Amino acid sequence: MNRPLEEATDVSPDTPRAETRRDRLTADEALERLAHERSSRLTQLQAIREAGPDAKEPVMSTQKDTVQRVLTEVEAAFARVQDGTYGFCRNCSRPIPVERLEILPHTPFCVPCQRGGA
Repeated sequence: MNRPLEEATDVSPDTPRAETRRDRLTADEALERLAHERSSRLTQLQAIREAGPDAKEPVMSTQKDTVQRVLTEVEAAFARVQDGTYGFCRNCSRPIPVERLEILPHTPFCVPCQRGGA
């Protein structure tokens, strides 16, 4: 399933640039967003480790588990960029809207599939 990350939209040369909406992120954009996500999560893990004995253990453990899960999802998204499946829903194979990928770059699902318990 090898698909391009960026597909052209129906845009005429007369369309103002501000009105141009892309349907896909480029590979470079995806990698940049994923790298930022990874860095943010690693910073969170470091803060959790440095919280010390005053931190409430159950809360910190839950936060650490959540951050670790997101890091795993980010790493899986890097692999999808490499194999050409990034930006396509793992459940229904439809393109994931670029707006969703901008907010949640590691998501493997479109909103309908995510809500459906994919």
